[in-house]
Amino acid sequence: MKRLLRLTLEEKMILGYMPVILVTIFIAAISLQGLQELDKINKNILNNDAVLVQLSDKMVDNLLAQEAYGRRFLILQSPEMQEMFWQRGKDFKALIGRVHELPEQRSIPIAQLNSLHDEFEEIYKQEFSAASKRSHIRAADSDHLMKGKLDEIISLIQTIETTATKNQQQKMLKFGNVSINIFRTTLMLSGLAILLGFGAIAVISRSVSKSIKQLKLATEIISQGKFNHLAKIESQDEFGELAKAFNYMTGRLGRLEELHIDSNPLTRLPGGVAIENILKKRLESGLYLAFCMLDLDNFKSFNDRYGYAKGNEVIRATADLIKDAVAKYGTDDDFVGHIGGDDFAVIVKPANYKKICETIIREFDLKVLSFYKPEDKIRGYIEGLTRQGLKVRFPLMSISIAVVTNEYVRKLNHIEVAEIAAELKEHAKSLSGSVYVVNRRGEKSEQAAKETFFIPKVIK
Repeated sequence: MKRLLRLTLEEKMILGYMPVILVTIFIAAISLQGLQELDKINKNILNNDAVLVQLSDKMVDNLLAQEAYGRRFLILQSPEMQEMFWQRGKDFKALIGRVHELPEQRSIPIAQLNSLHDEFEEIYKQEFSAASKRSHIRAADSDHLMKGKLDEIISLIQTIETTATKNQQQKMLKFGNVSINIFRTTLMLSGLAILLGFGAIAVISRSVSKSIKQLKLATEIISQGKFNHLAKIESQDEFGELAKAFNYMTGRLGRLEELHIDSNPLTRLPGGVAIENILKKRLESGLYLAFCMLDLDNFKSFNDRYGYAKGNEVIRATADLIKDAVAKYGTDDDFVGHIGGDDFAVIVKPANYKKICETIIREFDLKVLSFYKPEDKIRGYIEGLTRQGLKVRFPLMSISIAVVTNEYVRKLNHIEVAEIAAELKEHAKSLSGSVYVVNRRGEKSEQAAKETFFIPKVIK
């Protein structure tokens, strides 16, 4: 059964139809053998019995004609009649020669037939000799002797013809019986082939139908949002391969659905739930990673000054440059998420975070200037009012990045990583300008050692 499950659909179909093919070949062999036997019987009838019957009729006709020419000569004394008598005798001998050449001539009394015909001609020869003396008067006993010899030959020929006719009838009967047997055997084997064919079709159809029903059921369940359901197909044929691909697609759809439901409507990036799940899975799998939390400084004052539409443009532009930096210096497994508002999260390889953070800060400091009015950009700050109505100067927006790695630390869970990142982010935001801060927590110390990196701001 295990070997059967490993077969492809094509191999199963071939295996299923193999008995039908074998039976069909057997039918063809039986039919061919029967046809050969029928052909043999038919040839035997045509080449032996039918010919023998025909030759028997000709011999009788020839013998009667010879006897008639003999009697005419005895009456008319015509040399032509005597010549015709002997010619008919030669013809009779030629017919006996043809009988001798038949395939089945062993049972034919050819020698007896030759001997009787020789005796018949000897009687007439003696009569011809006596008649030539013109003094001979035919006696009744000689006439009786000629007639008796003629009847004896004709009786033997008729016996031969009767035997040939019976043989022909028996062979025709055999021909019919063989034909019936071939028909019955062919009919029986054809029925068996049909049954085997239906059986093969039923087995294969059942297997295919079962697989299709499983896939259909899985599709209906998955369409209801139950992405943890798997199509259970045990066979390893094309449907088994399709089920594996289907299950893989289902898993991918589940992850995409999760990301889509949780994605931020502004940037289309995965949200907080997806960020937490991916961080948790990668930590639990023992992978080394760098978790980067990104936050825009002074974004609220910009939003108050320029409006939420401009603020949304800043958020989208920041998301694009983060994705570009990760795509350029990261790997295909790296992850970019949007926690919400002006907060982002990136999960990358520890070896790549430095280049990515530096690129993000550099590109952000260049890009953010384009969102300010010339006078604000020249001053390097914007003015705003506090809740108490006091004028306050807010610096231009910058970006703070908190980086937490597990490369040299004890095993951390996702909650601990988030707490360390929040702590580092607060420290980074307390510094002026765009910076990224990396934790340096080791096995011997539980205190977070912070290493801060400043990237020179580019003013355009």
